[in-house]
Amino acid sequence: MIRRIVAAVALPVVLIALWWLLTANSTSYFWPPLADILKVLPDTWFGERARTDIAPSIARLLIGYLCALVIGVAAGVAIGISPVLRALTEPSLEFFRAIPPPVLVPVIALFAGYTGSLSKVITIALGCLWPILLNTVEGVRGVDEVLLDTARSYRLPRHSVILPAAGPQIAAGARQALSIAVILMVISELFGASNGIGASVVQFQRSFAVPQMWTGIIVLGLLGVLLSLIFRVAEHRALAWYRGWRDAERASR
Repeated sequence: MIRRIVAAVALPVVLIALWWLLTANSTSYFWPPLADILKVLPDTWFGERARTDIAPSIARLLIGYLCALVIGVAAGVAIGISPVLRALTEPSLEFFRAIPPPVLVPVIALFAGYTGSLSKVITIALGCLWPILLNTVEGVRGVDEVLLDTARSYRLPRHSVILPAAGPQIAAGARQALSIAVILMVISELFGASNGIGASVVQFQRSFAVPQMWTGIIVLGLLGVLLSLIFRVAEHRALAWYRGWRDAERASR
């Protein structure tokens, strides 16, 4: 356990130390010393801005991500179960998956509005939908037929077998979608948003508040790390059975 913690912390500590040393005597306006950046970080983000910018960004991210998770899993199970439905929807899914979500930001904002949160939530949900949906489809398609036959024999609902069996694949898509959600949260806030972390970073950049701009980038990185840790804890508990089965299979070899 201690070795894992040391291994996880070692690289970030080294990178921060290098950043500190390389910028310690910096006179560049655009590359201020890390000490100056950290000095203004608490006053910039841990006051009123935490309520007016950080909280709205997190709320948009979570709403969009959860919408994509529910729709993606439900649609993915339906498509994965039905070969006919899969044949009908596969060309359309491949087409929409190939469109980069940031390209749709101006289009979505045009119809849903630039200043409100609706366009941001829709952008995040659409971007997160595809990895969850496609991974769910593949996970359902890969469910062992023996499990399905067993469920039918015991008259169990199909979803009671399909969802756990496809769980690892669904979790992989959800993990990928989470990183996409953070990226789209920032990108969507660059288009006419009146608040949010992304909007604040752009505002700092336009007003030449460079140390404050760098603090926004640091806050985004910390937010990504925090969300990743929360997801790992949830995944660890939800897929505990899968790890136990995998360990038992390895021990039997």
